[in-house]
Amino acid sequence: MVGIGYWGPNIARNLHAIEGCELAWICDASEEMRAKWQGVYPDTRFTPELDDLLADPELDAIAITSPVPTHATLAKQVLAAGKHAFVEKPLAQNVADAEDLVAAAAENDRVLMVGHLLEYHPAIIQLREMIHSGELGDVQYIYGQRLNLGRIRADENALWSLGAHDVSVLLSLAGELPVEASARGQAYIQEGVEDVVFGYLQFPSGMAGHLHLSWLDPHKMRKMTVVGADKMAVLDDMDMDRKLTIYDKGFEAQTSAYGDREYVSRSGTIYSPPTPSQEPLRIECEHFIDCVRTGDTPRSDGHNGARVVRVLEALQSSLDAGGAPQPVGEPAVSA
Repeated sequence: MVGIGYWGPNIARNLHAIEGCELAWICDASEEMRAKWQGVYPDTRFTPELDDLLADPELDAIAITSPVPTHATLAKQVLAAGKHAFVEKPLAQNVADAEDLVAAAAENDRVLMVGHLLEYHPAIIQLREMIHSGELGDVQYIYGQRLNLGRIRADENALWSLGAHDVSVLLSLAGELPVEASARGQAYIQEGVEDVVFGYLQFPSGMAGHLHLSWLDPHKMRKMTVVGADKMAVLDDMDMDRKLTIYDKGFEAQTSAYGDREYVSRSGTIYSPPTPSQEPLRIECEHFIDCVRTGDTPRSDGHNGARVVRVLEALQSSLDAGGAPQPVGEPAVSA
């Protein structure tokens, strides 16, 4: 691993616990952090130098959980050294770097996986299957709320920190890339770093997506709502008992006594399907190890990560342009 700061300990805990996976190295520039975690993982070698990991011929893969601005540079070094790479989200801070990494993974025939954790969430997998099976009918719009009075960051705004999660889920549920993005936000705590962002995505099918992202809010909320023509669904990750709730609600067209077409609301059963209680992070880490072993393509591979960065970049461009809609465009590197 490279980086054992804020999120890294969670990755380390899971990799260390997976049968058949050895947590061989942890690289971190901080002597204090290395000393702290050496006691937890006494059989793991610690170093401040990435070159020590790259030079180890027995090391198969490296997980990058360092600060976001370092992701692209470190991942490129890892892939060039012939190591498989797991990169925490987002894959990079711009599309050009993200697509360079996709090309580097292909050139070196290595697995590149991005830590889009929610794509491994059992309830989101269930919701995606419901959408793709047609159970909800045509999806009309999806909106996400990711709010908290949370950790203030100086090197990324709420869009890149929080939005990477919800954009990856939106793209997974929609099954298509948006054609246009717009966003507005405000920087109340630190000048130039938006702590609240409202984003809008327009998809080719006519579906709309909306994101409310904030670390300046009295509510801790992790919610995604899907409105379909036949049914509606709410995924609430803060609800310990009912992660996913399905509402048999909508409108039905009828003909009035005068021959006019009118729409009548329908309100049927509300139910919550059972959801597996597995930790999404364990599922994600096991998936990466399996892909390293088998050569299979990860669910959140480099192409997936680059698409998320493409949408985030378009939303950021809109933020910089005062909310003016921006085209999302097509990936330069085909999947």
